Amino acid sequence: MNDFIQFWAQHTPIFSILIPALTAFLLVLLGNPGSGALAQDWRQPWRRGISFVSSILGLLTAVSYLIFASSGQISVYNLGEWAAPFGIVLVLDQLSAFMLVLTYGLAVPIMWYASKEWDERGRYFHAMFHFLLMGLCGAFLTGDLFNLFVFFEILLMASYVLLLHGQGKARFQLGVHYVTINLLASALFLIGLGLIYGSVGSLNMADVARLMPLLEHDQHRLAVAGGLLLFVVFGIKAAMLPVGFWLPKTYAVAATPVAALFTIMTKVGIYAILRVNGTVFDDEVSRQILQNWLLPIGLITSVYGVIGAIGAERLRRFVGFMILSSIGTILIAISLFSTQAWAAGLYYLVHSTLAGAAFYLLCGWITSQRVEFKDHFKIAPQMKQHKTVALTYFIIALMMAGLPPFSGFLGKVFILQATSSSPHQLLIILTVLAVSLLSIIAMTRVGFILFWRASKPEDNPETIAFKAYQALPAEAPKRNDTAIYILLAGLLAYMACAAPIYQYVLNTAQQIQNNVMYENVLLKKDEHGEIISVQPFDPENLPETKYGGETADPNAHLIPQLIAPETLDGEHISEYKKRQILQQKLEEESAADAQLKPMEAQ
Repeated sequence: MNDFIQFWAQHTPIFSILIPALTAFLLVLLGNPGSGALAQDWRQPWRRGISFVSSILGLLTAVSYLIFASSGQISVYNLGEWAAPFGIVLVLDQLSAFMLVLTYGLAVPIMWYASKEWDERGRYFHAMFHFLLMGLCGAFLTGDLFNLFVFFEILLMASYVLLLHGQGKARFQLGVHYVTINLLASALFLIGLGLIYGSVGSLNMADVARLMPLLEHDQHRLAVAGGLLLFVVFGIKAAMLPVGFWLPKTYAVAATPVAALFTIMTKVGIYAILRVNGTVFDDEVSRQILQNWLLPIGLITSVYGVIGAIGAERLRRFVGFMILSSIGTILIAISLFSTQAWAAGLYYLVHSTLAGAAFYLLCGWITSQRVEFKDHFKIAPQMKQHKTVALTYFIIALMMAGLPPFSGFLGKVFILQATSSSPHQLLIILTVLAVSLLSIIAMTRVGFILFWRASKPEDNPETIAFKAYQALPAEAPKRNDTAIYILLAGLLAYMACAAPIYQYVLNTAQQIQNNVMYENVLLKKDEHGEIISVQPFDPENLPETKYGGETADPNAHLIPQLIAPETLDGEHISEYKKRQILQQKLEEESAADAQLKPMEAQ
């Protein structure tokens, strides 16, 4: 048992990536007969079982990470055993553990719901679901900017397929738009990384944060420009204005479980803004630029979202605009650049994600009971489960509008309390309160159309309308209502445990703002106490591989401090490199002896 615990602790951060990755590959290898034959395929129960068990295992792993990280420890996993900044590292801290629990806490009920019928409407649903989880977990755990790009691409490629799940002309059209926007964002991402690497010489987050204040003026400007390009990319992912117009329409055409799962996708962008632009680019110039832009962007996004919701003509687009408004509220909290504000933003982020997912699932329930009227805001016959649906809608509306005593209200209170030291306090308070009031108006309008003004069903058995009404389902789609109740129960528990959760996110905000601590944990030091890095960047210092010839390396003596002894003695370190290491070590010892002899003579 002790060996297992030691093994788990040694390889901790990688398991959250390996579990969905191996599951996805296993599901692909299991094969697929095609979407039309999935219901009769003997492998479908196996797909569902493997997928659901993997999701549960991922949730348990994430919870164990949260327990580990709650003590303030940071776990670092060196891929290939090369230490940062030369190797790619995974970092498990309080923020990444928090986001992993949110990811799997959302994924498990959605997977359970989708496994009843939705997964039969398109091929490779389960495989793409887990590839998406792999990308999400990797993005939350990586400590390297280029690796962040890689995991972004993994989750985006999976999202392209999931968006088209169930087919349809509207999904294909908006899917093309979605792919085009994200391809442009990916290109900007690479350009930004190029600017950062060319000026800083490193892409490790802790190393970039350390080196930014030490750069010369021109290099610093280039690095800042790269950081701002990344901010634009993350803004596209987070759907902030003016690059977030795509969200309401795109999510509106997605399948119900896919739209619910996608509520976590925008939070990846917010996470990246917080992790990269908020802490890595923490120099005075970067912070000043970000503060000047992020607050007005957050205010405008929040107001635009709620106004768009008031004018929406379909329930799914209405939910998309409400999510857009909540994104603006989170950006307001991040723009304040204080520990208390970031903690409030993180608390509200979870509420926004779970409430938005529950609302999208409710859209599926309402659509199933209105048939031809679907989710359009038109007067339709009363739903057969109108009382249950209306009550569920009422609870979700209270949560999303931020009314007491629910977690949305607490999150906004925490944000308003954090404005005490901001010069824009009055503007922020007025905007948040105005958005809350407009949200109530928008929710009331929707409830009035869907429930209050619903016409009485036809009671004449001889009419076509009566037969059409009788054909409507008398129950929610299988597992739909239960999945909503699970998410709402989670939100109620989240509200009841607000005090310890807020203390956790407060500690999280304090931890991620401590760049020195990350440097000490992630970066190695030489015998003189200096951090081993590659600054200044030398483009002539080409990397050497086992089969790439012999290249003189002036820093060869530092290699033993960056990798494990077993790796150093292995076959992948060339003999030429080992001779360099030994030679430089002997030269250092000789120089040290030469300095000691005059001192001994005295």
